[in-house]
Amino acid sequence: MDADPRASARSDHALVRGQPPAGPLVPATRHPDERRTFSLRPMASADLPFVVEEHLGHFPHGFFARLGAGFLTSYTRTYLTGPEARAYVVEAAGRPVGFLVGVLDPPAHRRHVLRSHGPRLAARALVSLAVRPRLARHFLRTRLLRYLRGLLPRRAAPGAAPAANPGVTAVLSHVVVTRSARSLGIGETLIGRFVADAAVAGCARVSLVTASGPDGAGPYYERRGWLPRGETRTPEGRLLATYDVPLTSPRSSGPRSSGPGR
Repeated sequence: MDADPRASARSDHALVRGQPPAGPLVPATRHPDERRTFSLRPMASADLPFVVEEHLGHFPHGFFARLGAGFLTSYTRTYLTGPEARAYVVEAAGRPVGFLVGVLDPPAHRRHVLRSHGPRLAARALVSLAVRPRLARHFLRTRLLRYLRGLLPRRAAPGAAPAANPGVTAVLSHVVVTRSARSLGIGETLIGRFVADAAVAGCARVSLVTASGPDGAGPYYERRGWLPRGETRTPEGRLLATYDVPLTSPRSSGPRSSGPGR
């Protein structure tokens, strides 16, 4: 699954750098074949080499991936320090075989990244672009103005109607399972944990994007109740499909929203 461009959002209060997000561990899931036992735990700094390598292998065309492993490591670390972020790793036979990163409150997470990581990420990005002139020209042409607008506080237009679908939309940014560990239910376990965390946090829905067409995971999500919400095109011309799933908060007896995602 590709990163949702909206997932670059961060939060107000930083945890201690390198500490995993709070939350209970998921017990080991056992299959009839004991070799297929796996367990889910919070991601830690020691997992970053694995996570970055798998990210680069599965999503090599993403803009952050094209900035190189150094930038991607710094960026992925932001998921470990923001209270609105969630980052998990699944282990099998004592080694990592999958991961998920996402955010429960994208605007809050964006603020955290800007305040706690902004200068370091900007410096890393400038160094990466300086040695990649073609990518630097592409950035100036396709992303600079959009990123600058993202730094400005967002104000509602005078007299604007309230949002039709109130409530925070959590964003599942990336989920990866290594090829050697497919078909064990690992991806479903990771996604289920993030959706459950979003429900506990009171989110109205969870959203994600994946490549459109046969290269994407749309049918996988549709079989599990996710709803298609349209398509968007990246500055590079790649077509992405958006999916979301409405949530029922544990704090209430009904769905927070049954409307479409953002």
